[in-house]
Amino acid sequence: MTITIFHNPRCGTSRNTLAMIRASGEEPHIVEYLATPPSRERLMDLIAAMDMSPRDLLRQKGTPYDELNLDDLRLTDAEIIDAMMDHPILINRPIVETPLGTRLCRPSEVVLDILPNPDIGAFRKEDGTAVAPRQRERGNS
Repeated sequence: MTITIFHNPRCGTSRNTLAMIRASGEEPHIVEYLATPPSRERLMDLIAAMDMSPRDLLRQKGTPYDELNLDDLRLTDAEIIDAMMDHPILINRPIVETPLGTRLCRPSEVVLDILPNPDIGAFRKEDGTAVAPRQRERGNS
């Protein structure tokens, strides 16, 4: 089984998501997307798989979002993707892709919805917040 995480090791949410994947017994393929950004086609495929618009995937905090006037609602999806290609920091993270789906994992617990084994036992995020255990019901995977 292949699980891929588009990861930023400097992001707490991304680190927590990666830790939950590992706690589920999986070792994902890690793409540090700031060093190795997805191609335009790959980014468009991820957006489609998440059933969201490019605007929904934009990250504002700590990015050139304001300087690029990305809040302008007249911008097309293609223009927003252009900005993400030029500035990968604009791509919100972490994005996780599993055989059960693709999600923007904000908050990090969202990853449990698409893990083959969501039962990660007692888990605490870096900030100490407990994550409620989940188990997938048999026949509903």
